[in-house]
Amino acid sequence: MWLLPILIVGTTVLLSFPLGRYLAWIMDGKYKAPAPLRWVERQIDTGPQSWKKYAISLLLFNTVMFFFGYLVLAVQPMMPLNQKDAAFPDGKGMLSPTTIFNTVTSFMTNTNLQHYSGEQHLSYFTQLVFIVWNMFVSAAVGFCSLAAIIRGLRGDSHMGNYYLDMWRVVVYAFIPLSLVAGVLLMAAGMPMTLEPSAEAQTVQSAAMGTDTVDGKDIAKPQVIARGPVAAILPIKHFGTNGGGFFGANSAHPFENPSAWSNYLECVSILLFPFSLVVMFGRMLNQMRHALVIYGVMMVMFVGMIVWAVHYDTAQPNPGLLAQPEQKVKLQGVDEKVVPALGALPVDQSGLGNLEGKELRFGPSAGATFSAVTTAVTCGSVNCMHDSLNPLAGITPMVGMMLNCVFGGKGVGMINMLIYLIIGVFLAGLMVGRTPEYLGKKVEAREMKLAMLAFLIHPVMILLPTGLFAAMDWGKAATNNPGAHGFSEILYEFTSSSANNGSGFEGLGDTHGFNDPTKNLSTPAPYAPHWDIACGLVMLISRFIPIIAPLALVAGLAAKKRTPFTSGTMRTDTITFGFVLLGTVLLVGALCFLPSLALGPIAEHYGPLPFGR
Repeated sequence: MWLLPILIVGTTVLLSFPLGRYLAWIMDGKYKAPAPLRWVERQIDTGPQSWKKYAISLLLFNTVMFFFGYLVLAVQPMMPLNQKDAAFPDGKGMLSPTTIFNTVTSFMTNTNLQHYSGEQHLSYFTQLVFIVWNMFVSAAVGFCSLAAIIRGLRGDSHMGNYYLDMWRVVVYAFIPLSLVAGVLLMAAGMPMTLEPSAEAQTVQSAAMGTDTVDGKDIAKPQVIARGPVAAILPIKHFGTNGGGFFGANSAHPFENPSAWSNYLECVSILLFPFSLVVMFGRMLNQMRHALVIYGVMMVMFVGMIVWAVHYDTAQPNPGLLAQPEQKVKLQGVDEKVVPALGALPVDQSGLGNLEGKELRFGPSAGATFSAVTTAVTCGSVNCMHDSLNPLAGITPMVGMMLNCVFGGKGVGMINMLIYLIIGVFLAGLMVGRTPEYLGKKVEAREMKLAMLAFLIHPVMILLPTGLFAAMDWGKAATNNPGAHGFSEILYEFTSSSANNGSGFEGLGDTHGFNDPTKNLSTPAPYAPHWDIACGLVMLISRFIPIIAPLALVAGLAAKKRTPFTSGTMRTDTITFGFVLLGTVLLVGALCFLPSLALGPIAEHYGPLPFGR
């Protein structure tokens, strides 16, 4: 049960230190590239940039990404590599306009929230040109932003160059590792082909239904989706993207064939977020400070894994156990009797909650993966988070709500820096001293920017959650009533704001093709509302928490360094680690604990079918 998470975390920690040193080396430009690559770098290097120019370049680049992505999805039916099979004899059509908006926004912001199913709604051309491109470059945006912030913190006269940083991340970091991982995953059984879906006749005749041809009933073949999966999967995880080639994501046997591939994918998800903390320390020449941050993140991460495994793998599914008759009485409402339920004949001993799990990965793999993918804002899944035991479902929510337990590449570390500034400020107030960080005074301007970057996350979660929970937009979309239905809504907006992309997938938020008759299932009635709302949340929650810290650090960089005295609060001690950990947990609890009490906690303590 515990061997898998220990192996995953241990392997990633060992790899993160050499990779962190390498990343600092390339981002500081200390490498000597081959002549053709140096020529490209000279062409894209527009010179040193201030924080404003860096931010403008970042926004312009993402604007181009948005329009390019919208165009590719809109013209999908006319593009090549539009595979045809028995399920889609005319190939893939155009998605609905709101779904296109949501999908383009999702992949541009590194969220990869999918209000569609990849094998049903996207052609190979779209997967390779739109999805893969966005997975590489959107993943690099946060990475570049962190590098710029580090330069500001160490007092450089400029923030670097956005385009050159983007080139370095994609060419010298993502592509080499993705090639290696792709070969390993293909060796594990992952398909890599441009052949259309395979068709096979089932052993039971007409198990997939029949078509009438010339007055005769002809058995339909089983359509087995496949495609260039191995081209997408490595960067899906290295870039903490999470968007699956298949709707089932990494629970699909072609996307995650075995326990070995599951181990590789978990390490791939964690590798860059772990390594970027080391890169932070190397570039800043503050390794002890970085190790304190690394330790705080690791404590929270291990806590998430232990909580998830304990409450899901070590505990049975309460829905399968016998339940006595319960009486529920609330003020102003008639007493309700919940009848007794008999236990189902399922042996759960030693295996825990098996609903929504892939047993080929091992008993604790689903719970472990749920903690891994939400701690670092990846969003890839190898089990159904909607089927986690109620208290285990808190784990992915907390990872996304805090959004700094290593977090995504770059943005996770940036979010932790915001918590760090808040912690330094609170500590300074308690001792009656002007707070300082790295020898620079943290004053009113810095705190305003820090609070802007921090508060946008809970606001973008809680406001739309409350709105949709109160209206038919949310109530009609949930698959479950009561507390679990609320959890589905809360999870969707938490995932959108955290740029994670996973979901409690009982939610009806998929429209599909613009021509509803081409869909294999009926479009969800309020899918456009979910598309637009989640798209706006993703946009706002992506760029404000990146640009505000850039401005904050630029202000610190312009200040004179104050001398270190006996009264200066050191940021490289265990004491400061406890201050930082306490700040994250206290501020996070104040923001999100009430919403968790209405969702998974209420479900756990409430009577079935709403909980225990």
